[in-house]
This record gives sequence, C-alpha cells and structure tokens, in this order.
Amino acid sequence: MRLRRLILPLAATAALAGTAAGPAAADHAWANYHWARTGTTFTLTLGDNVSSAWDPYLDQASTDWSGSSVLDTSKATGTVTNLKRCTPPTGRVEVCNATYGNNGWLGLAQIWASGDHITKGAVKVNDSYFNTSSYNKAEWRRMVMCQEVGHTFGLGHQDENQTNTNLGTCMDYTSNPLGPPSNVAPNTHDYDQLVSIYAHVDSTTTVGAAAASPSAAGAGNSRAEWGTAVRYSRDGKPSLFARDLGNGEQVFTFVTWAE
Repeated sequence: MRLRRLILPLAATAALAGTAAGPAAADHAWANYHWARTGTTFTLTLGDNVSSAWDPYLDQASTDWSGSSVLDTSKATGTVTNLKRCTPPTGRVEVCNATYGNNGWLGLAQIWASGDHITKGAVKVNDSYFNTSSYNKAEWRRMVMCQEVGHTFGLGHQDENQTNTNLGTCMDYTSNPLGPPSNVAPNTHDYDQLVSIYAHVDSTTTVGAAAASPSAAGAGNSRAEWGTAVRYSRDGKPSLFARDLGNGEQVFTFVTWAE
C-alpha cells in the first residue's frame, strides 16, 4: 500500500477544480486560511478522543508542533460523543480514531472556515487500515498523525511526489516514512511557514471560542458528504473536497487514500 495524498496551496477554490498536482513550492501555506487571533502567539487545543494505541502519536504530534515559535498545542480531554462523526466545537481541533471501514481512506483532516479564518478542525485516523500489517507501524502512525494535525493550522504539503527523496518532514509525500531522512515530524521549513502564516494579528479570535452545540454539518466520512472535489492527485484521485455551508462558511476535507 502507498500513501496517496494531495493538499494545495489553495489560491481560490473555483480555480482548482480539475487541476492536476503541480511541483513542490517553497510556500506551502494553505492559501490564506488561518486561525484568527489577537496576539502574536496562541495555543490551540487538541481534543483527545483517541485510544491508548494512538495516544503516544497524538502526544508526539502535539510536542513536535509546539516547537513553533508562534503556536503551541495543548492536549485536553476530548468532547466527542460520536467517534464516527468526530464533530468539533468551535475554537479547537478534535482528534479521533475508529474503524471507519474499508472505504479507501487512511486519514482525514477536516477544517471549517468562515472567510479566511479557520473556526474548528477535526482529525480522523482509520483503524480499518491501521489495524493491518501494512500500516500498523510506528512510522506510519506518527507521520499521518503529524501531517493531519499540521493541516489544521493552515499548512499544505512541501512536496507531492512520493518517489522523491524524503524532505525530512511529515508534510511530504512518501511511501517510506523512515527514509532516510525520516518523514515523521515537522522540519525547519514547516516552522518558518507558520511564522509567515501568522505574521499578522487579527481584530478578533476564533481560537477557543465556545459553541453551545457544535453543528455536525460537513463532518462526514464519505464523498457524498464532502461536497465537490476541487483538487486531484496525479493519478486522478480526488484529494480535496469543499462543501459550501452558506453564509460565507465552508468545510474542507483533505483525504489520505490507502491503496
């Protein structure tokens, strides 16, 4: 099995429909999408809804991404009551694992946005695949968890060709996470990109804002619920979906396919 995953730089959703993967770019921000915040640094909560088999990898991802000079992550007890949906409340990211089925995907990152501002996010890892010998390996679990969490900050991939030499970052395509170099953690370029994304401050914040009852709109696990495919990998697989929720709000689903 190989990892088949593509994430933008996203310039405009409409402009991406039907496009193929381009070469690696120095800028791997996800368009202008970012968490709104009024300070130069912020702490984002990662809700822990994962099993003991995944806890070490969520802990490691939280520690690794907190190496950024502009953001920290803090793991907290998860709020999710339905792991299949993994619906996050506003202002945080919920991380879940479950046997989502042999539906083709290894992991998802789902991000809700109002305008350019990320309002909440969800990470899902599919034990229907991670319970198999092909993916039940520390390097795969660590890389996928790191990558999915990284997408919720506004990061894309540094490179989208899995046959290239590894770049030493979890934000890089690879069929061999161990490398060398290994692709299981962020690298300096990821941290530099976060500095660029969060170089400004906003007049309001979407970090930690409470929601009385989070809407499950868009929190699906099938193509029928993800909206329109707006980005495709070189082998023609849809890898990014966008669903318009109305009133300037969208949910984006980034898919890691297993083959």
